[in-house]
Amino acid sequence: MIVELMEVPAEEHDRQWLKEALQQAVMLELATLPPYLCGLWSIEDSSRDSGVFATIHEIVFDEMSHLGLACNMLTTIGGEPRIADERLVPKYPGPLPGGVRPELTVSLTGLSKQSLDMYSQIEKPDDPVVEDREIHTSIGAFYTAILEAFRNQQHLISGTRQVVKRMFGHGKGNDVVALRSFGDVEAAIKIIKEQGEGTAASPQNPFPGRPGELAHFYSFREIFHGRKLIAVSQDPPRFDFQGPEIPMPNTLPMGTVPQGGWEQGGVTVSSEVRRHLDAFNLHYSSLLSFLEKAWQAEQSSTANARLSDAIGEMSELQGPAQELMGIPLPDGSGKTYGPEFRYVEART
Repeated sequence: MIVELMEVPAEEHDRQWLKEALQQAVMLELATLPPYLCGLWSIEDSSRDSGVFATIHEIVFDEMSHLGLACNMLTTIGGEPRIADERLVPKYPGPLPGGVRPELTVSLTGLSKQSLDMYSQIEKPDDPVVEDREIHTSIGAFYTAILEAFRNQQHLISGTRQVVKRMFGHGKGNDVVALRSFGDVEAAIKIIKEQGEGTAASPQNPFPGRPGELAHFYSFREIFHGRKLIAVSQDPPRFDFQGPEIPMPNTLPMGTVPQGGWEQGGVTVSSEVRRHLDAFNLHYSSLLSFLEKAWQAEQSSTANARLSDAIGEMSELQGPAQELMGIPLPDGSGKTYGPEFRYVEART
């Protein structure tokens, strides 16, 4: 869908195009959270003080903010995000929503070199300051097209149904703010793009939660290479992974969730595993339902209440996820179960 939207001539990027593009942006932001959370939760308690845990934890909060900003972009032009819909919720393993990076399969598994490579491919910019350039439809390029459509149709921005959430302790770029002008939209898209991809000249995240924080792509590549990214030349500017070592944390050996979930993928599921899977999927589905209701609300008080409900459901996910990561798969591989992130009928 995104690839098709990008092929539409710019002069035809009207209100309907923008609504469809922003719905895809919402799904795209949502799609990044399950794989990153699986990697985060698989880090053992003994390694929670590592820089790797803090880095991925901050990226997760960035992506949550990006999801909120994408929803505000859609509602400010009179649209309504569809989030709690089994037909639309990202499924794993599978492609990113809308055909971004069509060659990439996104799966749910524990933190490893392989999953880190997958994370960084999700975030890869068109023209990175390190490693080879690839020709693909990047997330950043998609948001650039959205920004230009807003620029040409600023009259569509009405400021309706804007949800606001201060993300205290996560940097100035992480607040979900109301978008009531083109300047507001432009600032939001700049944050989304540069937190994920950096800039054409620098790998730095210009809106960091902590000083010196890199953009998501470069943060994931650092962990993948096991070395800090440093400037090795000033004129011309050149960067390489030649800095201090970054040791991989100890992790729980979560296996890769098969298509449709463990049981649907032919893996034997005990009553204990089923209990944890059901609990997780219900909390996840309720989370999505509350998010959708937050951006449907006409009153800010109702929107804030539903967002608080969603945050409450979010806090219930880690427990069953890590219980699953402690139960070995029956195939003798040494791998464990993990959360499925399947949408089921929500309890709301």
